[in-house]
Amino acid sequence: MSVDDKELEDFMPALELDWTDSAQDRMKNVPFFVRKSVVRGIEQFAKDKGIAIVDDEVVSRARQEREGAAVQESRRKKAEEQKKAEEGKAVKRQFVNFTFFKLDPAFRRLPKDEIEAAKKEFLDVLEEFDANDEMILLSYSMVGIRADAEIMLWRISYELEAFQRMSTRLNRTRMGQFLTTTYSYLSQTKRSMYQDMFNPEHEEDRTHIIPGKAKYLFIYPFVKKREWYLLTQFTRQGIMDEHIYVGNKYPSVKLNTTYSFGIDDHEFVVAFETDYPGDFLDLVQELRETEGSRYVEKDTPIFTCVAMSLADAVDSLGV
Repeated sequence: MSVDDKELEDFMPALELDWTDSAQDRMKNVPFFVRKSVVRGIEQFAKDKGIAIVDDEVVSRARQEREGAAVQESRRKKAEEQKKAEEGKAVKRQFVNFTFFKLDPAFRRLPKDEIEAAKKEFLDVLEEFDANDEMILLSYSMVGIRADAEIMLWRISYELEAFQRMSTRLNRTRMGQFLTTTYSYLSQTKRSMYQDMFNPEHEEDRTHIIPGKAKYLFIYPFVKKREWYLLTQFTRQGIMDEHIYVGNKYPSVKLNTTYSFGIDDHEFVVAFETDYPGDFLDLVQELRETEGSRYVEKDTPIFTCVAMSLADAVDSLGV
């Protein structure tokens, strides 16, 4: 083993509490890429219990309590899903679509009365679908932020064909004839296969997205390397523990994960909502330093979107 590898295996993060030597030695049996998050979880347990010194007993109690709670929560959710399935009430998944548009500059050179009439026709269709219970519709602007997309519609529905009906109606409008769809991503909701071991009481129903609570939205599709899927479930959970721990450090950033296996070119589409872009930047930078980052094949393009009403999003096009 090289010196660098030995130093890596012996690495211990900065400790906030006093640890016995034997407790620290136990941490060296934890894979180095999740060791920091495990240590932080144990220290948080000790702080919650008013314990000043972390010894072997505290380490055992912390891991048993947190991991046991996570396992119990996982079993509860599985039992709940099985019960619903047996009752013929299986959890419904949502279809999710992010569609990006760019306006042909020729539209801006039309007579003003034609522009106003075309805008009204276009907005009437948007508002009709927004008022329809079959779809959740949110609009965003990227004017001045990206060169290849200016507005984005985030659409969520239990029926895939609802997206087609809406797109057909928009394409038939006068303004729709001047809009080019530059990107479009299709995905679906489902439960995550990974457990939050550091915050087991954390509830996240990924089968049902309730979006639109923040000013900014950051979207990107991504694909993992095939090597990731050849790892065992236990190894992947260990790597994700570090990933989840980092995410929990930024409560101002809400993650919406959706899945595209077999229904689009990518495997995942993630959408992060926040009122603080700086928090998202710091989160992504820190995630780049995690072990899980090794297994990302592609995670671009990345879109920065500003939430607006339907009318304001259209007006942001400068028409």
